[in-house]
Amino acid sequence: MKYFFIVQGEGRGHMTQAISLSQILREAGHEVVQVVIGKSKQRELPQFFIDRIGAPIEALESPNFVTDKDHKSVKPLRTAVSVLTRIPVFARSLNRLHELVQTTQPDVIVNFYDFLGGIYNFLKRPTARYVPVAHQFLIAHPEFDFPPGRRLDRATLHFANRVAALGAERILALSFQEFTDLPNKKIYVVPPLLRDEVKQLQPSPGDRLLIYMVNPGYGEEVDRFHEQSPAIALDCFWDKKGKPNPWVRDDTLTYHQLDDRKFIEKMAECRGYVTTAGFESVCEAMYLGKPVMMVPVRGHYEQACNAVDAEKAGAGIPHDKFEIQKLVDYLPHYTDTSSWFRDWADQNKAIFLQHLAP
Repeated sequence: MKYFFIVQGEGRGHMTQAISLSQILREAGHEVVQVVIGKSKQRELPQFFIDRIGAPIEALESPNFVTDKDHKSVKPLRTAVSVLTRIPVFARSLNRLHELVQTTQPDVIVNFYDFLGGIYNFLKRPTARYVPVAHQFLIAHPEFDFPPGRRLDRATLHFANRVAALGAERILALSFQEFTDLPNKKIYVVPPLLRDEVKQLQPSPGDRLLIYMVNPGYGEEVDRFHEQSPAIALDCFWDKKGKPNPWVRDDTLTYHQLDDRKFIEKMAECRGYVTTAGFESVCEAMYLGKPVMMVPVRGHYEQACNAVDAEKAGAGIPHDKFEIQKLVDYLPHYTDTSSWFRDWADQNKAIFLQHLAP
């Protein structure tokens, strides 16, 4: 069977999910014929994705979040205005997407939570099956716990889910833990899409903390902590343009540009992990038995949901500030949950093939 991927370009998680699923499909004798990724002026397409996805890639303008000038928080109103003012640009992207689908003739279109994909499926009605995949879809499950309050944000996320899933045959909701399926809502709960490279790593108790910043503005907080606690060694990953790679500040602070292989190797040997509450890297940390502190990007409600859900699953602790000392204080109290989590995550190949290649 032939598969066509549409991938949200915001952050690292959706890209690594796409890489993992491409591996699963190829091992089963299938083909990924084309990848379309939503591009952003704020970010460059990471080289690891280009090297590892194993299919032709085309980047198209797609709706994306707008952040503040410090690249620390999401601005919902400015995001909405940006989308509305760029409708002609997105219309051209839809037309190009349709051309690629018509040329490649896939059997299944898999959308890793790019809104362009849902709008395309609704407007163009391709003959291929349309299956969106994301952790965000789990919020429709009755066992999902939400952050307190923020009803408008919750309603907005439900609306975003509907847009990404327009016309879907079935919806695959990635989850930290196993829940019952909801066939009446077309929702099926599936394990995280961890790649074989992660599963093959042998974790070890290291002496450095690992930091991942989807928004490079958090570098100021890292620098401040380093000045106060220079003996605590830090490896930081970001995608800040114009900086050397790696940028070695001194013996205990190094900034790396996004490099997927280096990132998971550093995770396997770290003491603990600080992240802006993306789903995929928290799953990698859980698989490797590493304690996590999750700091949702301000205004990014889905990350706030991720943090609540991950804490419930035993990943670590949420926090509202990028205060690394909070993780240092938590480390002695962490309980390793990697055993049961591995049992769940290792089912991903069989479950995804069941849904995508029956």
